Amino acid sequence: MKPQEEKEFNSFCFTDLDGRFHGRLAAVIPKYFSGAGETKLGGTSSRYHCRIKVEYQKNLMGLMEEGMFLGVKNFKQSRQDEERYTLMEISRVWPEHFGLRGLSDHGYYPMQFEIIEQSEMDWQTDDTSTMMIQIDAIPINYDLITNENCKFKFIKGFSYPIVGSPIYILNSNMINRMYNQAITEKLGIDPSKTVEDARVDSRLGIIKMFEASKTAIPIYVDFEKLVRYHFGVFAFTGGGKSNLTSNILRRILMHTKDTKFIIFDISCEYVFLLLDILADPTVQAKVVLEHRIDSVEQFFNSIVKPREYEVDERTKTGLKYVIEQNKLAYYKMPRHTVQTYAQFLDELKAQRKDSISRPHYMNAIDRIHDAIHEYLEEHGLSENQEVSEDFVNYIHTAATQAVQEFKVSDRSGLYAWATTRNAIIDRIRKRQEKEAKETGGLTAEKIRKLLEGETRLVCVSISDPFLIKDIVITLTHDLLVRRKRRFQVKPYILLVFDEAQEFIPSLSGSSGIEAKCSRYVETLLRQGRKYGLGVCIATQRIAYLNTNALQQLHTYFVGTLPRPYDRALVSETFMIDKSILEKTLEFTPGEWLLSSYIATGIENVPIFIKADNAENEVEKFLRNNA
Repeated sequence: MKPQEEKEFNSFCFTDLDGRFHGRLAAVIPKYFSGAGETKLGGTSSRYHCRIKVEYQKNLMGLMEEGMFLGVKNFKQSRQDEERYTLMEISRVWPEHFGLRGLSDHGYYPMQFEIIEQSEMDWQTDDTSTMMIQIDAIPINYDLITNENCKFKFIKGFSYPIVGSPIYILNSNMINRMYNQAITEKLGIDPSKTVEDARVDSRLGIIKMFEASKTAIPIYVDFEKLVRYHFGVFAFTGGGKSNLTSNILRRILMHTKDTKFIIFDISCEYVFLLLDILADPTVQAKVVLEHRIDSVEQFFNSIVKPREYEVDERTKTGLKYVIEQNKLAYYKMPRHTVQTYAQFLDELKAQRKDSISRPHYMNAIDRIHDAIHEYLEEHGLSENQEVSEDFVNYIHTAATQAVQEFKVSDRSGLYAWATTRNAIIDRIRKRQEKEAKETGGLTAEKIRKLLEGETRLVCVSISDPFLIKDIVITLTHDLLVRRKRRFQVKPYILLVFDEAQEFIPSLSGSSGIEAKCSRYVETLLRQGRKYGLGVCIATQRIAYLNTNALQQLHTYFVGTLPRPYDRALVSETFMIDKSILEKTLEFTPGEWLLSSYIATGIENVPIFIKADNAENEVEKFLRNNA
């Protein structure tokens, strides 16, 4: 194949940036034997990194950027009509001047200044004899196979590239196909008609590539897999975590049929960020606050708003819609406590300790124990739920019959316990009477019933850490146990933990309710995907999280993380090369590194994206309704 024919053959997949890019692979360096100082915290998905040398052109540096994908021929050329390329991602780009490279601090000072001054003029030329562009790239462990009919496919695995071969840049069309083709075909979307409007287009944003050439490449994800297999959003304060998370939730809500959400919003931000959704009369939603709200003014003052909306009176119009649609409630802790099934079993266990020397007492206890579990299994109940009046009547009869059958003494503690179970009914009835008089108050059990009903969005905006953690413990356990008992998968329910360090802290440094909450959420992460229960984790300090929980995430969005330890932990946990992560330090709010094992069009290949702004959707709503 002649050089000109080869260029035409590759133009379907590659670009040379209008004839500006001419580069070759100079070296393939083993990652672990390069003397680069790899540490145990430095995760990487590739065993090699590549050095590429490119002919210098003055306009080329403005077009090249980290995150671009390159292709180079490799040794696995199987058929005559096919070409096979090893794919790699640019991690670093820099220009190099031959004169400056040879400059020594020991040289004559006037000569040093003269060389430096001369180099400034050289950069404005296309002199390839004194300047070049150097590129470091990381193989992404995929091969691209193309044939003469412009058909292509991606094959997972690393193939050793041919050193000295020409390097090609994947064009925008191929990047679009690489990340979006499988997903857009599944969803029936035309990516060429992409727009920012969340109600029209399900994209998350655009890929940060070819920005200099004004080419917009949308980025889509498989919402079903994103929800079911958990995802994380990690960035420093001000990086746009809540903005991105609310934008993802908005897209999922609008472009899936029955996926449901519950947001544990300890910072009280999501009421504003999802105001257009909450005020939409076609969306079944509920906002649960810490205290009862009696006016729009109180509601306005109880939520956190972006700086530019803190005194914007238009927000009150949206909040008024929420109140008028009866979507506002408050959390109510039960005043008349009722025993749970677990407490019933604990009391029975205590009776067993006192009866160990009396076999007929033990037989009676076993009979009562079996009766409780049979009731739970028959009605699909979990042990931490409160007992009902029907259960009390049932177990009172069963326990009384058991102590009479096994001749338990009427003067024993076991007999007294078994024959007084119906005394709990009075407490249950008092609770029911109290709840009938009060309106707007929701317990954890009522919140669960909302999610199991028609409600699609529940936003629990409570700033009290103890209170919201207690709700998390109850709901995560109840939802998981009930779905296990019913073998239920759909509808999917996504539990969103904003400021996740409050809910899943490292177990080594926590105790009490913090440790209990962390264990319950970890259990949900490990088992939830089998039953359609997904988790979203958003946090600014990933280093403080339960690492067992982090290991369960299949998709992650990484923003700016200034602390080296946080970046090192991300690198190790999610196998992202450190040099790719360093690029995130340059991000502005709304820019993210996205990688997924399951939800994107190509597995575990990091890509830089710019997410659509959730505030634009809220502003559009306020402009049209206020």
